[in-house]
Amino acid sequence: MRDVEIVLDDRPGALAELGEALGRAGVGIEGGGVFVTGGRGIAHFLLTDVAAARIALHAAGIEVVAEREVVVVAVRDDVPGQLGEIARRMAAAGVNIEAQYSDHDNRKILVVSDRERGQAVARAWATGAAPTDAEARSAGSGP
Repeated sequence: MRDVEIVLDDRPGALAELGEALGRAGVGIEGGGVFVTGGRGIAHFLLTDVAAARIALHAAGIEVVAEREVVVVAVRDDVPGQLGEIARRMAAAGVNIEAQYSDHDNRKILVVSDRERGQAVARAWATGAAPTDAEARSAGSGP
């Protein structure tokens, strides 16, 4: 699965057109969201068939800005603060989180500046490994 960043017009029906184009192409959305900022819609969607999505969106006149691998992090629903903890670990590793949303399995989907380092942090998180010394030192520091 990959994150696809899409620009939409800020007008009624723009999201409907995106959804219809993907539906006609048989492309399902596994997670994501859309926000309007600066007079345009910015969407990030987690897709499995990016090639078909690109073709369908292009045919509908919808701009795909970027396509990127993601870091997937499982969190526990019953433990508050987990997003903050994983985000702090990413920051301590020098990884910027550029977009974050959830998938249908309630996992956190992270679009990050350095996927390799982000994956390493996610692997440590998944195994329950303690934060590194750098992560521990940065805990409690600013964002």
